[in-house]
Amino acid sequence: MSPTRGTAAPLAPPAPPDRPDRPRGGRFGALAGWAQRHRWAALLIWVAVLAAVTLGSQAAGSAYKNDFALPGTDSQAATDLFTRHGSDQAGDSVDIVLKDSQGIDGRKAAVEKMLAEVKGLPGVADVRSPYADASAVSKDRTIGYATVTLDGKAEAVPKDDVTAIIDTAKGVEADRLQVELGGDAVRGAEDKGSPTAELAGIVAALVILGLLFGSLVAAAVPLLTALFAVGSALGLIVLASHVFTIADFTPPITMLVGLGVGVDYALLIFYRYRHELTEGADPDQAGRKALDAAGRTVFFAGCTVIIALLGLVALGLGSLQGVALALALTVLATMAASLILLPALLALFGMRIQRHVLKHAAKTPAKGKAEGHRWRALAAAVQRRPLPSLLVAVLALLALSAPALGMRLGFADAGNDPKTTTSKKAYDLLAEGFGPGFNGPLVVLAQGDEAAGKAVQSELAKAEGVAAAGPAMPSEDGALSTVIVYPKAAPQDEGTTDLVHHLRDDVAPNLERDTGAKILVGGATAASQDFADTVSKRLPLFVAVVVGLSSLLLMLVFRSVLIPVKAALLNLISITAALGAMTLVFQHGLFGVQPGPIEAFLPVLIFAIVFGLSMDYEVFLVSRMHEEWERTKDHSLAVREGLASTGKVITAAGAIMIVVFGAFMLSADRMLQQFGLGLAVAILLDAVVIRCLIVPAIMQLLGKWAWWLPAPLARRLPKVALERPADS
Repeated sequence: MSPTRGTAAPLAPPAPPDRPDRPRGGRFGALAGWAQRHRWAALLIWVAVLAAVTLGSQAAGSAYKNDFALPGTDSQAATDLFTRHGSDQAGDSVDIVLKDSQGIDGRKAAVEKMLAEVKGLPGVADVRSPYADASAVSKDRTIGYATVTLDGKAEAVPKDDVTAIIDTAKGVEADRLQVELGGDAVRGAEDKGSPTAELAGIVAALVILGLLFGSLVAAAVPLLTALFAVGSALGLIVLASHVFTIADFTPPITMLVGLGVGVDYALLIFYRYRHELTEGADPDQAGRKALDAAGRTVFFAGCTVIIALLGLVALGLGSLQGVALALALTVLATMAASLILLPALLALFGMRIQRHVLKHAAKTPAKGKAEGHRWRALAAAVQRRPLPSLLVAVLALLALSAPALGMRLGFADAGNDPKTTTSKKAYDLLAEGFGPGFNGPLVVLAQGDEAAGKAVQSELAKAEGVAAAGPAMPSEDGALSTVIVYPKAAPQDEGTTDLVHHLRDDVAPNLERDTGAKILVGGATAASQDFADTVSKRLPLFVAVVVGLSSLLLMLVFRSVLIPVKAALLNLISITAALGAMTLVFQHGLFGVQPGPIEAFLPVLIFAIVFGLSMDYEVFLVSRMHEEWERTKDHSLAVREGLASTGKVITAAGAIMIVVFGAFMLSADRMLQQFGLGLAVAILLDAVVIRCLIVPAIMQLLGKWAWWLPAPLARRLPKVALERPADS
């Protein structure tokens, strides 16, 4: 019975206050509440994890392995046959190149003694002296080379064994006698890297964060979160290398992506935390609300990146699968650190950060300008002329994308190494003495008797584009012969690529018919081309799967058909523009860079990473627009306020990733330079041109149709809330 005026109703207990130990909101807010209440425990857990994986990885050591095997290709079939029939050519080789301006014949005794020592070293299967093969000495007798056949593929031979070969060979150097070593094993053993790029990226990120927040403590919190995550991920990757095939170039890429993504995710949450403080929330409330809102964005963006990276596993591209797994693990670690470690750090430093934030926020109204007024003005300017703004920006991106249509995939060789390395010097000496194609020989296998091998060698020597063909070398069991074919063109020239296809498509079928032998074209140069061709064939399916899944997630989040389509198209154009910039610089030699192909696996890797990061900015910007649209139903206002609220943090987050990624241009490794440039350009275009110009223009042109979803589809799709109201 309800109480009446004449009866006294029992007093209801007062509602509990919104205390830090009674978190409200969604699951991410509850997670933040736990981290706040157990701040020291959360921090100690992360310290313990970092210490454990670091000590464990140091004790176990790394087991990195570069595996570019591609089952089903001619080059892989040739390698398998070499191994099966016991041929010495199953292993890779090292060239010991000698030059004496007065002729190498006078050095025979010292060189032969050195070669005998090399033959007894671990990892060496055989040594062929230049004095035993007239073709191994240049016509003027000033340059010659010895061939050291290893007992396995270059990536499988321990670096210490290769270093011993280098040191032993170098020991014979004397006045006028120059000794240099070449081959993939030598390139892998030379240390061309340094921590300069990583340190430069960290310092630059700290400077930008300091300028953004004006406080060393506030700047250090996002960076500290990223460093904890990256440190833990690096240790886990070392341990994982004992289980999975992970390439030895994975750690610097992991550091590159981990720092950029880690700071980016932490910054998005921290910026929302700062906003909640200025709205009057206490530090603990602000932490929970920030995680409930921006934490959801980070979780969604992280999952998108992980999905894209795991899509690379389905491509079946050898070591690239391990790189994708390592990067997915790194993104998972940065996401976990942002959702657990960051709230704990905010709880520890909350009062100091709050005092600074409120002091800084009080200065803005005093100047008579609302926060975000510049971004609001930019949005208004775009809204006044949305179509011209859209056309100019899109045409500029398409112009930058155009060079990507002629992008040539391959792998850098010793010709792209720093001039101070012995591999580069050996490359130049061999080209000087024997012609440009000598550094990229093709290994042709003839599975048949000795007569068939000689017939194959004779015809190959006459083929168009072939400079010379070595003698047919029978395997131990006599079941096959190998012929070393030297192209007229350099390894990275299009002429060499054309020769590979010519030998396989035109020459080999005729020889197989005439000799009855099975012929395969292999070797490192052909294997590089096979890898590039495989990437090109499988890329469309990979792109379709990643774009489709990401678009479906956006449709669930925003309850819209047009926003996912817009996001997918804009992400694709930013990626192709970045690939166009890479092509201009590294393939066409812009800014004095030595021309060469684009590393074959970089386009798919950059696509996976950038597509996920682009979704990050898309969700962060459009979700704020969607929040305003739901509150006011004023579309123009929603576009302006969305950009005003997020423009500064998107630009700052983009700037941090640009300097972190761009710092890898300081690396001596050409692959890391390409990777850093591609990511930096893609983020620059995405954060500045697309999010701050193209998206507001498109959203203005779409009007209320931006949020259109057919009624039948709306009834069937589950509702996924990305942002929670600020007072939840």
